Amino acid sequence: MTANVSTENNTLTPRQLLDSVDRDFCLNFLSRMAQHKSYSETEGERELARYMDGQMKALGLQSELQPVPGERLNAIGTWKGTGGGASLLFNGHLDTNPVTEGWTVDPWGGKVDDDFIYGIGVSNMKAGDAAYFCAVKTLRDAGIRLKGDVILTYVVGELQGGIGTIAAIEQGVKADYFINSEPTDLKALTMHAGSLMFTIEITGDTRHLSKREEAVDALAAAVELIPQINTMTFSGAKSEEHLKINRGHVGVAHAALGRELHEWRPPQVADFARLRGSARYAPGQTVESVLEDIQALLDQLCARHPGLQATLINDSGRMPLMKPFEVSPESRIVKSVNRAYEQVRGEAQPTGVITPPAFYGTDAAHFYQMLGMEGIVCGPGGKYNTMPDERVDIGDFIDMIKVYMLAIVDICELA
Repeated sequence: MTANVSTENNTLTPRQLLDSVDRDFCLNFLSRMAQHKSYSETEGERELARYMDGQMKALGLQSELQPVPGERLNAIGTWKGTGGGASLLFNGHLDTNPVTEGWTVDPWGGKVDDDFIYGIGVSNMKAGDAAYFCAVKTLRDAGIRLKGDVILTYVVGELQGGIGTIAAIEQGVKADYFINSEPTDLKALTMHAGSLMFTIEITGDTRHLSKREEAVDALAAAVELIPQINTMTFSGAKSEEHLKINRGHVGVAHAALGRELHEWRPPQVADFARLRGSARYAPGQTVESVLEDIQALLDQLCARHPGLQATLINDSGRMPLMKPFEVSPESRIVKSVNRAYEQVRGEAQPTGVITPPAFYGTDAAHFYQMLGMEGIVCGPGGKYNTMPDERVDIGDFIDMIKVYMLAIVDICELA
């Protein structure tokens, strides 16, 4: 947006429109969101959904609470346009990770100082949630009218594989384009990995340490296998960019005697090991192909250790999978956000397969996989995400609001 903006009341330059962001209101709004203890599957989560529904109605949007399995609630609001423009959907989750040890400020206080706003979930991802609400409020307060609709989705269950977004899609929520506001430090993420969980059970043959040479040591085999999984990539990557987001990781390892993993007899060679881990894979690769690659490692392991048996179990069926996401860097929504960022910050926006965010799972994948929608992942926060004293740079939060405002006007078009 470069030309002056005609509103219902007057004409504003783009800079005047951006400068009309009410910094104090926006910080107070995010602080109030942070003060809601919205742990997954709790009454606090439902209460925050009701709060967002009420705030959107007070803003003049059409808003409703949608049911999500498990007696949970999404809040979905729509700013109806006059018609003729593209529609833009914003997506963010309300549920948070639990508070850990090490906090020096009240995780539910919504504290604001000169540089940061603090709170559990403020980076992941209430700052993104608040940013698109405040973007819409600023535009409406300025008298802006749009051709296309703007849809604000405040979902739950992202931490359980995105069940809230899946429920919203199944109830008809969609648009021409979307912005998912997961924390990327305002960078434009155009691809992220899909994820899967796995268990590996390794069975050997025990002996007393006096006859260790006759044993098949499950613990030694596990120790050999773990770094191989942790450094592997997977077959079928479409490009070097896709290969960047291949990663295997073993996060749990336990070896002892028998499937019950008895530990009280350490003079014996461990004959059973159980490993649990996760893998990340790119668009074009599949759960099945990743598991085949891991199975090939297990086959090689067993060949090197005669008598060893290894079983691979796909653990991903307990919740919806976070599938991979991809959008062309040439997509209209990507270019729109790029231009908005450059107008706000005076420099080119980092865009592409950006790590570590590209290893995250997000609800963007559900819009991409289920509806074929083009979108982008771009939100405030990230540097201080999922850690004690979780916080977001105030400047980043305010700049994100401005980027969202410009993207809305560009995609939805002024009426």
